[in-house]
Amino acid sequence: MIVRIDKLQIEMPMPQEPAPEAANAVQELLGGRFGELSTLMNYTFQSFNFRGRKKVKPYYDLIANIATEEYGHVELVAATINGMLTGAPNDDSEDGEMDPTTLPLASVLGVGNPHHFGNNGGSALVSNALGQPWQGDYVFNSGDLVLDLLHNFFLESGARMGKIRVYEMTDHPIARAMLGYLLVRGGVHQVAYAKALEELTGANVTKMLNIPNISNDKFPETRQYTEQGTHRTLYRFSPDDFKDIDKVWKGPHPEDGQEVFVQDGPPEGGQAVDHPEEPSVYAPGYDPGELAEIAQHMMRGS
Repeated sequence: MIVRIDKLQIEMPMPQEPAPEAANAVQELLGGRFGELSTLMNYTFQSFNFRGRKKVKPYYDLIANIATEEYGHVELVAATINGMLTGAPNDDSEDGEMDPTTLPLASVLGVGNPHHFGNNGGSALVSNALGQPWQGDYVFNSGDLVLDLLHNFFLESGARMGKIRVYEMTDHPIARAMLGYLLVRGGVHQVAYAKALEELTGANVTKMLNIPNISNDKFPETRQYTEQGTHRTLYRFSPDDFKDIDKVWKGPHPEDGQEVFVQDGPPEGGQAVDHPEEPSVYAPGYDPGELAEIAQHMMRGS
């Protein structure tokens, strides 16, 4: 399976078995307080509301540019959840057509998050693992640049903690592939905000890294990215904007001491994944012919 994420091509293995319980753990990484929706919306609204950006443009550029990358992270986590839910309903029909008499959703009753199938067609939710909707008050936008950057560092640290704990909950191949990439890219954002705070205040925030104090080298799925230097790369996601991020993203990386660098433009892209149909939850749904047939039956019944 190829998932389009930040226009970077990532190969993720198709699961041999669905894993709705593990998919619900990953759901926290999408819509939880420290999930990818929170990082996306925090940085997006901080960039929208940034006052006096010409005076401190490098920091505006940094926040807005990272917000752009976070959109891709939301897509990746959603695709991961969808892949882990594919095939979870036990549909025993020979032709793949939905047969209500076989109770095709009985196999997911009491397993994982019932909202995945009851309300959402067997797909990702805008919620945390408890099914609680993502909340706008997760966004912190004080108007004080230092405070906002400190919050962003804290947010990335919490996100890292969550990813490591989900990694320790499941060895599902799709989840592990996603986590390997996001541990590296989230680490870039964590270090970037630390460098920004050090530039502004003189405080050596990088000494607080890593939070938790576990190196990415401990996770085999991260190694291909660190070997490529991805952990030292900040991609610039606009041909015309965010040109001052190199005034912040500079100097040595706190883990290996090698120089960090900015790459103009996003990485090369892949194709967005097209998940298969799930007849037991009517996804993608009835076609026009079926709707006409249902309408005819209803009219005869009345």
